[in-house]
Amino acid sequence: MSRYFFALQNGDGPVRDNEGLELAARADIVREVGHILLEIARDETLEQARGTAAIVVRDINGKAVQVAELTFSNLWLDDVAPR
Repeated sequence: MSRYFFALQNGDGPVRDNEGLELAARADIVREVGHILLEIARDETLEQARGTAAIVVRDINGKAVQVAELTFSNLWLDDVAPR
């Protein structure tokens, strides 16, 4: 198992992970990134009309091993917007 660190980059600026997680395989990293991005989508789309968030995964040596990005848009259409 190796330790990986998940840093969030969004409109609020970078948020570094100083604790990290012990994971055994690439699939575990992908799964964790998916969980993080789903939480971001749920939380940030309620507050913003559009945005982008990225997760940069680094190994114990600080080397980036994966980058995942989520772009979302949450816009009302004039004919269906609540009044």
